[in-house]
Amino acid sequence: MDLKKDIQQQFGKNADSYVSSPIHKDGKDLQKLLYMAVLTGNEKLLDVATGGGHTANAFAPFVKNVTALDLTQEMLAVAEKFIKGNGNHNVEFVKGDAEKLPFSNETFDIVTCRIAPHHFPHVHLFISEVFRVLKKEGQFLLDDNVVPEDDGFDQFYNKIEKWRDYSHFRAWKKSEWIRMLELAGFEIEEWHRYEKPFNYDSWCNQMKLPNEEKEKLTLYFLEASEKIKHKFRVKIESNQVTSFSGEAIVLKAIKK
Repeated sequence: MDLKKDIQQQFGKNADSYVSSPIHKDGKDLQKLLYMAVLTGNEKLLDVATGGGHTANAFAPFVKNVTALDLTQEMLAVAEKFIKGNGNHNVEFVKGDAEKLPFSNETFDIVTCRIAPHHFPHVHLFISEVFRVLKKEGQFLLDDNVVPEDDGFDQFYNKIEKWRDYSHFRAWKKSEWIRMLELAGFEIEEWHRYEKPFNYDSWCNQMKLPNEEKEKLTLYFLEASEKIKHKFRVKIESNQVTSFSGEAIVLKAIKK
C-alpha cells in the first residue's frame, strides 16, 4: 500500500477526532496565521489538506471565498459539517492531492496549509504546486511540525511520529523549510517557532494506536537518552510517559 492510500485510510477512520482535537482547533498558531495574513476581504484562498477544516473555517469570514482541499473524502465531509455549522457558506470542498493541485496557474491570492505537510511524500512537488497556483505577490501561510537541527533529535522525533501514525512521512527542519521555499522562488517574510506540548495518551489514542504498540513506544521513550528526554520535555510518572513537547514553524512566504 502506498503512502497516499495510507493517508486516506488513516485519516478516513479518524476524521471525526480531528475536528474535536484541541491541537487542531485551539492552537494559538492558528491565530498567528490569521494575524500574519494581509487581508482585504476580496481574496480567493486555498486551504490545502484542510483536515477538520479549522484553518478554512478561521479564514472564511475575512476573505471572499475559500477552497478547502483534502485527499480524503471522509475528512471533507466532517470539515463541511463543521464549517457550515459555524455559519460559513463561502467555502467550496474539493477532493484532491496536495502534490498535484487540480487548479489553473495563478488562481489564488492566498494558500494556507496547517499541520499537514509532514504527511506529504514529495514535499518539493507540494511547494512547486503552491507556487504555481498562487498569483504574483500571493501569500503562502505554512504551519507544520518541525524537528530540531540536531540529527539525533530529528531521528527520534520522526521515528516516534511514524510509530504512532504510519501515514507520517517526515517532519522537516526549520532550515530545510526555508531553503526549499527560497529555492522554489518564495521570499520568507516572517516566521515563528512554537513549542507544542502533547498529552501522551491523547497523542497515541488520536490515531488509535493498539495497546501493544503503545507499550513498545512507551518503552522507547523510557530508554531514550537523558539528552533526548530533556530536549523533548518528556515527563514520566510511575514508569509511564505523561507528556512531551515537539515544535512547529509558522511562516509567511511571498511569491515573487
